[in-house]
Amino acid sequence: MTASKNGPAFLEFFAGSGLVAHALKPSFKAVWANDNSEKKAEVYRANHGPAHFHLGSIADVHGESLPQAALSWASFPCQDLSLAGLTAGIHGGRSGLVWQWLRIMEEMTCCPPLLVAENVTGLMSHARGAHYRQLHQALQSRGFRIGAIVLNAVRWVPQSRQRVFVIAVKSGVEIPEALRSEQPTWLHPDMVVNAAKGLDDWIWWKMPEPPPRKQTLSDLVEWDAPFDPPAHAARNVGLISERHMNELLKAEVCVAPGYKRIRQGQQYLELRFDDVAGCLRTPAGGSSRQSLVFKTDDGLATRLLTVRETARLMGAPESYKLPGTYNDGYKAMGDAVAVPVAKYLAKHLLTPLARAIE
Repeated sequence: MTASKNGPAFLEFFAGSGLVAHALKPSFKAVWANDNSEKKAEVYRANHGPAHFHLGSIADVHGESLPQAALSWASFPCQDLSLAGLTAGIHGGRSGLVWQWLRIMEEMTCCPPLLVAENVTGLMSHARGAHYRQLHQALQSRGFRIGAIVLNAVRWVPQSRQRVFVIAVKSGVEIPEALRSEQPTWLHPDMVVNAAKGLDDWIWWKMPEPPPRKQTLSDLVEWDAPFDPPAHAARNVGLISERHMNELLKAEVCVAPGYKRIRQGQQYLELRFDDVAGCLRTPAGGSSRQSLVFKTDDGLATRLLTVRETARLMGAPESYKLPGTYNDGYKAMGDAVAVPVAKYLAKHLLTPLARAIE
């Protein structure tokens, strides 16, 4: 296992805008990263430098050329596993790129002993866990023991964002007792428990629960950002249902986030009132951009989330650079892993595992 003064080396596939690299920086040293998006690459390079970033298709990557590392992380595409997608599954054209990652791991002279695959909860819940089980069995056949957990970013930041993290460690590594449980924990909702039934080489990973979150959406809002023009705001307000409008007027919060959705052939702006943003998504269309509705002294005002607000909702520091257009920045954040989630996972599970491997 290669190590440095910055910690064990790690490789990152589908690296996107570099939030995982930022989160793991205290514990691991990024020595190689890859993505096929030039715009995301600009964000990554602006924050982490260009030296170890390789732009291009994962299909063109060959394991023999990669540096030795302790950890390989893959936040593989979610489109075919997402509830919003066509659910083609883990062999779909996009989500199926996870098999390219495993192909590269096999080609490496020395495969990293610690692997992490991250995706949406559809990986566990679709087809009664069949997609996850295929990934589990593929890892098992390559000599790994595996466990999956679900972490919701809302425990750390005011954004509802559930993600699955599959953590695999080479068979033969002695896993510290503090990192494993004999039964499901807070990390294992029903979807994980059901998908794990009957699987060999399964591990119930264990981590301490984080303290309650104190930060709210209101704490992150750029209050001086301009509102929509009155006519645009009026159209948005007109999309709020009567029930949600009544809740909004009674709510103690001054700002309510929402997405435009089609219900029974009609478009609505659906709001939430818990001072928590909905899950950020990539801006594939107008309805994919999250709106904010403000209660002001002059009535209701609206606008989209700013790019800096999306970065704050992902736990990125104010200093994190987001070059490019509004859509570029929104996509860079909406397609990423929340910083405090990855940082917590690294501190309480990945770093102790890396030490056990040394």
